[in-house]
Amino acid sequence: MVDAVLSFLDTGLLDFAWWQIVIYTLVVTHITIAGVTIYLHRCQAHRALDLHPVVSHFFRFWLWFTTGMVTREWAAIHRKHHARCETPDDPHSPQTRGLRKVLLEGSELYREEARNRETIEKFGHGTPDDWIERHLYTPYSYLGVYFTLALCVTLFGAIGLTVFAIQMLWIPITAAGIINGVGHYYGYRNWDCPDASTNVFPWGILIGGEELHNNHHAFASSAKLSAKWYEFDIGWMYIRIMSLLGLATVRRLAPKPKFAQAKPVIDVDTLQAVIAHRYDMMAAFADSLRRACAEEARRLGSNNGREVAALTAARRWLVIDAGKWTAEQKARVGEVFAASDSVRKLVEMRQELASIWERSTLNKDQLLVQLQQWLARAEASGMRPLQDLALRVRRYAA
Repeated sequence: MVDAVLSFLDTGLLDFAWWQIVIYTLVVTHITIAGVTIYLHRCQAHRALDLHPVVSHFFRFWLWFTTGMVTREWAAIHRKHHARCETPDDPHSPQTRGLRKVLLEGSELYREEARNRETIEKFGHGTPDDWIERHLYTPYSYLGVYFTLALCVTLFGAIGLTVFAIQMLWIPITAAGIINGVGHYYGYRNWDCPDASTNVFPWGILIGGEELHNNHHAFASSAKLSAKWYEFDIGWMYIRIMSLLGLATVRRLAPKPKFAQAKPVIDVDTLQAVIAHRYDMMAAFADSLRRACAEEARRLGSNNGREVAALTAARRWLVIDAGKWTAEQKARVGEVFAASDSVRKLVEMRQELASIWERSTLNKDQLLVQLQQWLARAEASGMRPLQDLALRVRRYAA
């Protein structure tokens, strides 16, 4: 009897080799990540797609079984994160709480916010509220985790404890830690959206596409998180496959700029198109600024080393909104502007254009007048970059 128990603890029911156990662990953790990004995030929190009831309930059951997460709580906390991003009310911003805190205690921050009933009531609307949710998944959220522990030990023996631990740590480390932490601290940005979100990696595989976090914050309701040709979102690949099988319906994608013949006189449709494609416009402005800094540095040459160094360094930060400049960058901007009047003009015109969609108190007619005035100044500036940007504005189609 003792020998049988010891043998069971050593091998479990399956008697898998170590590499088979590794494959199993990778598969189940990847299904968990897919459940988080496709079901909890894109479907429930942002309504970017609809899932077939069978697929939806599979993910709901799987996440209850493997993580103990409650759909309503997760969606509410994430929606609050977007609504209060980078403020003290953000449940897990490294900008206000510190990167170390979010990286190491991301799951604790989640549980703390889940106890805030005001958050759940205000932001948890539209999530599942059926019999099984009310009587099992929500009140007994811990029960599935116990079943997972028992299953891992039954299948693999004592090593199943390690498999279970990896499953339990996968979401706190990857989603609660890396995405909520690093994804608002380090990485690259395609879009200069108001928060500090970054793309951690251009290939969203290990965390289901959530690595492309800046893309997501720029277009939160998009079912697809990749934006550039070199970016890959494995979650979107799964959604496309499910769409072809009739198991998913995509509701929203990030708007792609449409261009038409330049309008001699812009109208409200042009204004609306510019506002809708403001991130694309700011990305075009950023490219112009980088080229201007490089060209001005070459023009000044080696005899103006200080000015050249200032312009070269400014290429990395001058392209973002002035409100995000650090104290050091604000102190250096005068030196950059003194080195190049054209760079100064580009920055000022960028800020003026951005202010058009930031002035929510003005009506459409007033905003249209401001955009017309901006176009007139850009086209009369004599600067090719500004004239090209003005032409881009005139060509935006609704």
